[in-house]
Amino acid sequence: MKHVWLAALLALCAASSSRAQDFSNAVSPALREFAGAAGASLTNNSPSLFSELRAPALTPEALAFAAPGAAEASVAEPAPAAPEPKFGFGTRDDYRWQLGLGINVVRFRSSRYYATGVGTSTSLAYFTNEWLAVQGEITTAFAPAIYLNEHVKYVGYGVGPVVAWRQRKWEPWMHALFGGVHVFPQTADSSKNAFAVQLGGGVDYRFYPHLSARLELDWVRSHLFTQWQDNAQSALELVLHF
Repeated sequence: MKHVWLAALLALCAASSSRAQDFSNAVSPALREFAGAAGASLTNNSPSLFSELRAPALTPEALAFAAPGAAEASVAEPAPAAPEPKFGFGTRDDYRWQLGLGINVVRFRSSRYYATGVGTSTSLAYFTNEWLAVQGEITTAFAPAIYLNEHVKYVGYGVGPVVAWRQRKWEPWMHALFGGVHVFPQTADSSKNAFAVQLGGGVDYRFYPHLSARLELDWVRSHLFTQWQDNAQSALELVLHF
């Protein structure tokens, strides 16, 4: 009887082991297929998954909240403003051009007649550096009638260098102009035109950056009527700086 029970127990164990092996053989391929599919899916989707998990860029406000000095370091500082350009040149803060407009008085003296005329004065100067300029000037004058109601008319013109001591308010200067004169009435034995040299100077007073008042005194040496004349002229002008 005991042998019979022992044989039955061995048979039952063998049957259970056979069924477990069959179940394992049936389930293992399914598990391997599922594991492979899951691994492949994870491998294929890992770049997008990791890209979606990247931290967003922090704004300057977030940086300032996280670390007070981080925002200043991340934002570039603005470039410094360019210095104001000088008006003209060198160490002198001024303009190159001067345009003078005003009135003048000319005292013309010759062996034929004397005349004192009032007219206009126009000058234009360009400074090549802080103290030297090139100037052109034209003066006109109209005097009372002589010679049977013939009025004296005078025009002088010249070009030459100017040497100036340019200060903030006062600007004394000297010039030498070479040109000519034109006078009327004409005498029978002479021309109305002649060579002339103008030597003199003056002083400017700057009361606005673009505007000055000028006083000018000159000696004019001309050659008319086959003789040399020594004339004098003075001018009062307003000078525009630009």
